[in-house]
Amino acid sequence: MTTVIGAGDRSDARRNRAKVLAAAGEAFAERGLDVPLGDIARRAGVGAGTVYRHFPTKHALVEAVFAQQLGDLVASGERRTARSEPTEAFFGFVLDVIDTSRSRATVCDVMSADASWPRPVLTATLARLHHLLTVLLEAAQRDGGVRPDVDPDDIVALTVGCAAMLTARHDRAAGLQLVRLTLDGLRPSAPVVTEGRSFRDNRGPRTGPAPACEECGAVLTVHPTGRPARYCGTTCRQRAHRRRPAP
Repeated sequence: MTTVIGAGDRSDARRNRAKVLAAAGEAFAERGLDVPLGDIARRAGVGAGTVYRHFPTKHALVEAVFAQQLGDLVASGERRTARSEPTEAFFGFVLDVIDTSRSRATVCDVMSADASWPRPVLTATLARLHHLLTVLLEAAQRDGGVRPDVDPDDIVALTVGCAAMLTARHDRAAGLQLVRLTLDGLRPSAPVVTEGRSFRDNRGPRTGPAPACEECGAVLTVHPTGRPARYCGTTCRQRAHRRRPAP
């Protein structure tokens, strides 16, 4: 006798799979990856057999959870592209990636420590995410909203750093404020602090004649920090001090 699987059965299976993924994502974020599959099944309101039917191993479930989380980000970014201006869409997407990073932290740590990742499903999802980020960045750059000297790999590194900064702050609102200040550096109007001496000395480049030793007149080397030098070396400094009148 052949069992016919109807549309209702398939709908139930899809709903159960979605419940398991949602429950697993919450459980992993709260308790780490050591949470038993039986606990995930109870949280999802399904039997343990349902979990194993869809995800025969813990690795398969972890991969599916992470792929769905990244897929949700892609879908959100695509919606932003359709309804927002390019610059707004880009910054909104980057903030989404950073703001939701905490829920993916445990899974990311496991995958970073396991050389067998990423698996095929994740590879495809990551490729979609990177493609979307590239499209959003290039559109924002053409729109004049993002400086032209950054590329997608720069943005990936920046989001990782911002996510770590957000996690380090107990006050999430204060952490998000720091993230926004950091992202403001991507705007063309942001002051350039990554070239030359200006990174450490905001007084800007010196103008006029080069400073000279007060004793012998030799040109002095200008250092970006500390007190300005008056003498070229110990000899001139001692000579000048000997010539000072006694108090």
